[in-house]
Amino acid sequence: MSTKATKSKSGKHLRKDKKNRNKETNMDKNKERAPQHRKGHLTTNTPLIVSPKQWEAAHRKLLVKEKELTRARDALAAERRRMPWVAVEKKYQFDGPKGKASLLDLFDGRRQLIVYRAFFEPGVVGWPEHACVGCSMVADQVAHPAHLNARDTTLAFASRGPQTDIERLKARMGWQFIPWYTITDGFDKDFGVDEWHGTNAFIRDGDRVFRTYFINNRGDEQMGNTWNYLDITPLGRQEEWEDSPKGYPQTSPYEWWRWHDEYGNDEASAKVLEQVRRGRAAAQTGDAT
Repeated sequence: MSTKATKSKSGKHLRKDKKNRNKETNMDKNKERAPQHRKGHLTTNTPLIVSPKQWEAAHRKLLVKEKELTRARDALAAERRRMPWVAVEKKYQFDGPKGKASLLDLFDGRRQLIVYRAFFEPGVVGWPEHACVGCSMVADQVAHPAHLNARDTTLAFASRGPQTDIERLKARMGWQFIPWYTITDGFDKDFGVDEWHGTNAFIRDGDRVFRTYFINNRGDEQMGNTWNYLDITPLGRQEEWEDSPKGYPQTSPYEWWRWHDEYGNDEASAKVLEQVRRGRAAAQTGDAT
């Protein structure tokens, strides 16, 4: 065998031996980590493990702060309902599933309107198969809008993507129940959502439209459920316990709730009302807020 061949073979074996040693070292490290990384085992420091009685005591202590947070959130929503309004004088136009639509048209005959600026358009990561991943997470959280509609409120999404693409996206992602419009002018820039997501709230008085609130960044994280949407509107949840200006529409809590496909069904409404009133009567001894 030639010297060249011998050196080549020796070098090959050395590389193989080194590879085996590295493999053995990695296996040893994996063995050391194995107890910590077994499926279902925590790898971080955990809180104290206590008795059920101690847990109940800790829960009651924290519940005091939870209640304080709830009251503070209610108070903040009451302040929102007293925010000044600004008139929307400019005439905006959108493309919708039924053709051209004005901002007033987006209300769909209701008194309040919530518009979320979702990024689904050329230049956005995911286009044209997907909308922005964060906007998609928001859409995935949206509760059935029938409950908002029952409080005279409409929710709409708006993007710059064409309607054909929006309809395809809605069908793919299961978002058919979300009204979704195409921005065709400076609406997004004028309302602070041309570069970043955000949620604007509006109210109308006849044909006059007013902007009443705006939330973005982490504030948008809480959006999606019926209650948080209503809490940013000028009329709120419209329930009697709320601190709202005199003359605002209000009804008893719980009693307006329906299955989302049974609003307007008098027979179903009567059954729900009976059940709600029984439940409220049974809960009179507890703290329902």
